[in-house]
Amino acid sequence: MLYGIQDILKNIADRPSAAADLRPGEFWAVQDVSFDLQRGEALGLIGPNGSGKSTLLKMLNGILMPDRGSIRIRGRAGSLIEVGAGFHPMLTGRENVYVNGAILGMKKSELNKKFDEIVDFAGIHEFIDTPVKHYSSGMYVRLGFAVAIHCMPDILLIDEILAVGDEGFQSKCFNIMGQLRENGTSIVLVSHNMHTVSTFSDRVILLDKGKATEFKNVADGVKEYSKLFQSKKGMDMEKICSGNDAIRFFDPEIPRKSFAPRESFSITLPYESLIAYQNVEIDTAIFGDTMQGLYFQATNEAFQQHVDLPRGRHTLAISIQNIPLTNASVKVAVAVWAEKRTSLLFWWRIPVEFCSVAHATGKNFLMVTYGVD
Repeated sequence: MLYGIQDILKNIADRPSAAADLRPGEFWAVQDVSFDLQRGEALGLIGPNGSGKSTLLKMLNGILMPDRGSIRIRGRAGSLIEVGAGFHPMLTGRENVYVNGAILGMKKSELNKKFDEIVDFAGIHEFIDTPVKHYSSGMYVRLGFAVAIHCMPDILLIDEILAVGDEGFQSKCFNIMGQLRENGTSIVLVSHNMHTVSTFSDRVILLDKGKATEFKNVADGVKEYSKLFQSKKGMDMEKICSGNDAIRFFDPEIPRKSFAPRESFSITLPYESLIAYQNVEIDTAIFGDTMQGLYFQATNEAFQQHVDLPRGRHTLAISIQNIPLTNASVKVAVAVWAEKRTSLLFWWRIPVEFCSVAHATGKNFLMVTYGVD
């Protein structure tokens, strides 16, 4: 509390809020980050959780003051950083439109003219006079984004918040963001979805532990982002189920996690079972990096492959072939069920550097093969 009072007094006096040295227990959330953003340019901010992305956005938006350095913004800034940021839960959606619009610098007369457009874009007509504390996270985002873009910002700051919306709303958002760029609006986009970053950004800044590296080639930035997770063993795999009293699966074996276009992903699952499992069902799926968006899902039955798991120590091998790639990251989920899905035997999610899987263009999109030694 003492530090907070000192910082407030220094801010009032227009002095840096913190001393040159860190106080006990403090660390630099963002350090030595410098960049320029031109009119109509889209900048992607990427990095692992806790790397300083949201902190940097809050400084750009004026919520936090930098302890060192300066930020110069020319024009009106609109932002969507957190679900419900700037909304009062007890006020209705209608009232929050006017309050949030005023915070973004819009006059009441301007809000009166654009109110119907804002509500139409958000698609919450029947709930506009309901207190927003009753809104879902998706409704929060739709209304907040609608207000932010209708203030006609010169700079639009967007955190990962768009991942909350459904596909229809996300499509609408990216269309309007494209129109804003054509009109000269600059955009700073924070996202863990590398497909979104690679398709929308002109360049990226990779943040890691508060340090920044800029990449003019977006693909190079995405590759470096993926490399950050190769050395973090604790983040390698998400274990949900590894067996039961009758069967136990050991750690999956994956030759590598980085692939070139059209290469195959393979995984072997060593196991030891006290009983034989006949006609198991193996569910294989590929999701977006944040588990948003299902690119591919199939079972061995879909490929007309019968699989039994004999008793004893054996290995189940799975191969996904002919995978189209772009610049992003995905998660491969593998689940093994007993016959008729009466019991879950195995379920892990594995992050893989496929980037993003393109949509199917033909009947034979991907091919999955299964085998037991």
